[in-house]
Amino acid sequence: MAFPESFIYELKARNDISEVISNYISLKRRGRNRVGLCPFHGEKTPSFNVYDDHFYCFGCGASGDVISFVMKIENLDYLDAVRFLAQRAGMEVPDNSYDNSMNNLRKRIFEANREAARFYYRTLTSPEGRVGLDYFRRRMLTDATIRHFGLGYAPDSWTALSDYLIGKGFKPDELIAANLSVKRRSGKGVIDRFRGRVMFPIIDLRGNVIAFGGRIMTNEKPKYLNSSDTPVFKKSENLFSLNNAKNTGSRALLLCEGYMDVISVNQAGFQNAVASLGTALTSEQASLMKRYADEIVICYDADEAGQKATARAIPLLRDAGLNIRVLSIPNGKDPDEFIKSKGADGPAAFKAIIEACGNDVDYRLQKLRADFNLSTSEGRVGYLEACAKLIADIKSPIERDIYVSKLSKKFEVDKNALNLQINNLSNRNKREDRRREMRKIRSELNGTNDKIDKERHTKLRSTSAEESLLAHLINNPDSLKAIKQYISAEDFQNSLMKRYFEYFSGRIESGLDPLNNIAADFSDDERSRMYQILSKYSGISQTPQSLYENIRIIKAESERPKNTADMTGEDISKLFANMKKNKK
Repeated sequence: MAFPESFIYELKARNDISEVISNYISLKRRGRNRVGLCPFHGEKTPSFNVYDDHFYCFGCGASGDVISFVMKIENLDYLDAVRFLAQRAGMEVPDNSYDNSMNNLRKRIFEANREAARFYYRTLTSPEGRVGLDYFRRRMLTDATIRHFGLGYAPDSWTALSDYLIGKGFKPDELIAANLSVKRRSGKGVIDRFRGRVMFPIIDLRGNVIAFGGRIMTNEKPKYLNSSDTPVFKKSENLFSLNNAKNTGSRALLLCEGYMDVISVNQAGFQNAVASLGTALTSEQASLMKRYADEIVICYDADEAGQKATARAIPLLRDAGLNIRVLSIPNGKDPDEFIKSKGADGPAAFKAIIEACGNDVDYRLQKLRADFNLSTSEGRVGYLEACAKLIADIKSPIERDIYVSKLSKKFEVDKNALNLQINNLSNRNKREDRRREMRKIRSELNGTNDKIDKERHTKLRSTSAEESLLAHLINNPDSLKAIKQYISAEDFQNSLMKRYFEYFSGRIESGLDPLNNIAADFSDDERSRMYQILSKYSGISQTPQSLYENIRIIKAESERPKNTADMTGEDISKLFANMKKNKK
């Protein structure tokens, strides 16, 4: 069963949502709400709103109550988030009161991953793992580094790990959920996902092994294989070695391209290195880095792929509010190659090029030079036009002026002419931004991109009325009896809104707070949608006429023969008389 309602109610009362969130971001009062920069996506204009009992970001849609916030910001499951808040408030968590299958599965996945990491490490140091150990030796990794990162080797066997873990009491379904095993094509039994690879455990900020990356020892493809998303791991929201980097005390992070680069620079003394996990950098990862750093030094490889990755990463990091510098490694080497090529002087040489590297604008301006012949008038014009386009994207007028002054002086061009070009481009960018924003708003209004509520855009009229009525019901639980005289859950055309209505009606009729336990009873997306609805109608007082109109639309859109269009003024008066009676 779930936690006692009284416990959850007291937990929320003793963990004021504004106070909890203020420990992570700066909030400022704006009217009845507090606002700040969203910690879950990069933004420069605050769109993260904190209300009396919930939060909602108008930029990325993140929302929920105080428990949901802790779950998301600390990457905790529901049970651990409750424990976190209970400890903060000095409360005892009731014993044996919460039984949740997903929480139990997450726990088993953590345990299976830990055992798998131990298995891979032991295999690496056994005769069976000699090929993997030889690889690490060729990469000049020390025993201390191998132990520190828990590196290992997956035997070139179909079932070595699966057999070992099943022998430890794990069920095949648990191993599949952890993405350590996959089903055989025949459907009978499981085989190992990782085979014949050196293994890199991925560890979260609390020290849990949440996933693995594996490099093949042959020329087979793919060269690197990474865990797919599981109940404990989302590759777009985690970073390799952030668990190490966050403890360095530095507010700068070295963003590397792969596992071996991170490990190599770490061994050389730079422990503030991280890497994305087999995918291009995401906005979620950029926001995660912002929590632990003010500056990012991009240390991607100097090859074409690395340069493209750098170009993709820069706007994401800028949008997250991070200062960016870009490392230029001589002779096209990657960080690992460069450090090793310098022998004992590797760490000092790497530190020197980090200290000398310029910011992202300098880097991009330098990259543009290669595209133009600056010895010709046409080439200089083309280069300056390309520079103007780049500078037009810079928000800071001071930063803009610095680069305009540099270019004007270097190329003997009138500064006013450059500024005119840049302002025209900037205004065009603003118009395009507004058009994109309008397209986004139209898309949200018609629901065409809605993943959690796919019915919305096909049933927009009834869904809008149902959402408005739900917001009213949650804010006015005493109105339920009067509302149910005219409509029931069967009148709802949107299945998600119907579920909400049934759920909240049941809680209200049982004398419970409608939202008290929503974090336990709905998925993250479902919770977010409900709080989005509440935020949409926050501060909007519904008149008797507007509530009646919602009821009329819901009834009219249903398949019932009776239509509230036939409701009389006497019916409406009776409805609100009953509501007033219930309030008393």
